[in-house]
Amino acid sequence: MQGLRGADVEITLIDRRNFHLFQPLTYQVATGALSPGEIAYPLRALFKARSDVRILQANVDGIDPDNRTVELAAIDDIKPAPVNYDTLVVAAGSAYSYFGHEEWREIAAEVKSLESALAVRSRVLAAFERAELSDDPTIGAAELTFVVVGAGPTGVEMAGQIAELARDTLRHDFRTIDTAQARILLVEATDQVLASFPLSLSRSAVRALERLGVTVLLDHTVTGINHTEVTLRAADGTEARVASRTVIWAAGVTASPLAGQLGELAGDEVDRAGRLTVEPNLTLRGHPEILALGDMVRVRGGDGQAVTYPGVAPVAIQQGRYAARVIRDRLQGHSTRPFHYHDKGNVATIGRRAAVVDLGYLRLSGTLAWLVWLVIHLWYLIGFQNRLLVVIRWQISFVTRGRGARLITTPR
Repeated sequence: MQGLRGADVEITLIDRRNFHLFQPLTYQVATGALSPGEIAYPLRALFKARSDVRILQANVDGIDPDNRTVELAAIDDIKPAPVNYDTLVVAAGSAYSYFGHEEWREIAAEVKSLESALAVRSRVLAAFERAELSDDPTIGAAELTFVVVGAGPTGVEMAGQIAELARDTLRHDFRTIDTAQARILLVEATDQVLASFPLSLSRSAVRALERLGVTVLLDHTVTGINHTEVTLRAADGTEARVASRTVIWAAGVTASPLAGQLGELAGDEVDRAGRLTVEPNLTLRGHPEILALGDMVRVRGGDGQAVTYPGVAPVAIQQGRYAARVIRDRLQGHSTRPFHYHDKGNVATIGRRAAVVDLGYLRLSGTLAWLVWLVIHLWYLIGFQNRLLVVIRWQISFVTRGRGARLITTPR
């Protein structure tokens, strides 16, 4: 959108929500460190000065490439008219995959959306409240056992934040239970946390997690989840059942269903994660007027092999800027070179003054990495007011070890 500022175009932005969400910080909403409005920004406020931008809050029902229209789903008794396009940019994202166990979705919550982050916040805080109510130590122990599935950046950050919540923030808030005795299990199917990071930083992250009291279970897969326990299988085939009533899912993703619809238009099959393969310039095969980007696509390389980029914000940002360049070049009758992703590195935080940073030429861990993580996330956060509020929140939290958004908003 910003890349088309001043171009001779009219833009229609269709989104099922009325706000832009800074997804890298949803886990902080899920653990009470930040409030929802501090990581989200209303779309109409964001583009109110752009007379070339029209915003529609709606769900996409389908795409008609022959008539170059986007069909919108009916809302109550309103059936929106189809939206015409000359160029269509689809960036519908992805959702977490439960690897064929859709029945787990209701039990094992995730933090990819704002709504789910708020649900997780209620579940985590309610677990402590239920433990305080119970006279049965077995039930209390189950309530104070938290299982986080998947040790990518989101899983590592969630596990670290729950540990800090239990051991620092809530420690003096209850009279019967000792929240510091909470168990946080981080379950990973591979032999490494933060698999996209160098092994040295991965090991540093494990040490930081263990200092917080997190138990890291590598080479363990989840074979069963219900409302009272999680079944884990180790690499040697042995199984163990863990009594837990709060499970958080951060393992694997599947692309938006729109990727499958576009694949049918192009005559291409999607991969196992539902991702569509697009041309080197991010267009759909046979439909150069349609561009698809983000973690719902793979990009076909010069050798014909598809490249899967990490599902992180820098990839989406660079592809968004590239799509704007393609549109500008077409208006001027120019061709555009194939998309090339410039990997600027990875960052992940574990907890208070604990993070890992891999910039390729520079690898950091500990306090300095944590400061780098803070600066990077503030830089990409949208809105001056949000940046100011988040800085204040983080400063207060650092000094007091408190979290001001510890609200249970989901009915029990």
